[in-house]
Amino acid sequence: MTTQHTYGLLSKERDLLEKLHERLGQAYAHRRLSAEEEYEENFTGRFNLLNADKWYSIYFVLAQALKMTGLYDQGARNAERVEVRENHFRLADLPSGFDGFTLLHLSDLHVDLNPGAMREMTKLIATLKYDMCVLTGDFRGKVYGPFDATVAGMAEVRSQLKGPVYGVFGNYDTVRMLPELEAMGIRMLVNESETIVRGKQRIYLAGVDDAHYYRTADIEQAGSRIPPGEFSILLSHAPDTYKQAAVAGFKLFLCGHTHGGQICLPGPIPLALSTDAPRRMGAGPWSYGTMAGYTSVGVGSSAVPVRFNRQPEITLHRLQCT
Repeated sequence: MTTQHTYGLLSKERDLLEKLHERLGQAYAHRRLSAEEEYEENFTGRFNLLNADKWYSIYFVLAQALKMTGLYDQGARNAERVEVRENHFRLADLPSGFDGFTLLHLSDLHVDLNPGAMREMTKLIATLKYDMCVLTGDFRGKVYGPFDATVAGMAEVRSQLKGPVYGVFGNYDTVRMLPELEAMGIRMLVNESETIVRGKQRIYLAGVDDAHYYRTADIEQAGSRIPPGEFSILLSHAPDTYKQAAVAGFKLFLCGHTHGGQICLPGPIPLALSTDAPRRMGAGPWSYGTMAGYTSVGVGSSAVPVRFNRQPEITLHRLQCT
């Protein structure tokens, strides 16, 4: 590598840090980047199959087993059969001006790992009508390493979306993508909120950072600018923060992360769900106290692009007054 090339890389990194400091504050940017670097260290050094963070090796073994049994191709085809699901929320405190307001919910795209699912998704999106799109994280195919392919894939996705688009980061995502995602028109909510106006009425949309790997979710900060008693929606990558969200007064909680198990027994019965939330919150609609929730099973697939008994989805949430 030439000295000039090295200088160029260092200059690019400095520019990125300056943008993150300006956008997120120096302390928070440092905290998030440090958490990412610490986690990525699990993927370097001596191989240890017993280390849970080496799970890519386990999925490699699974992929080989599926190929040996002849099931891999079927699972790969399943992973590209994206379905459109319509979900209706009847919400007591929803302002009347938002009756019928429709959210397009996309989650767990893993764009660089799932080209077939992305192609099918874009075909479906072109036929849909909605008021706003929300993305609940995991844009990247791997939890470490380069992300240029992810940014390129997200730019293609964004070009197919109409109206405002809001998103939160997942445990696969690096905060280094933030400037480029926002430059393409995706407003990332990093423990922040936005006001959504319709006519003379308003609701609030908040989003928290990753609660799963990096433990940087801050619901109190996310809701700090929402007036008490106002109708508010929280975007979170994982369902893990559902209790804190309900205590904070959020009326609607949208998330993903679980893939609904991705590989399930008929029923469908997930073999595993990567969440601390109850299994009933692993896929589809649920409620906790007065808060309604929905866990998307995702568009893409994680680690191995196969699915069994759990089709990928994009979701239209229609908000309705009671």
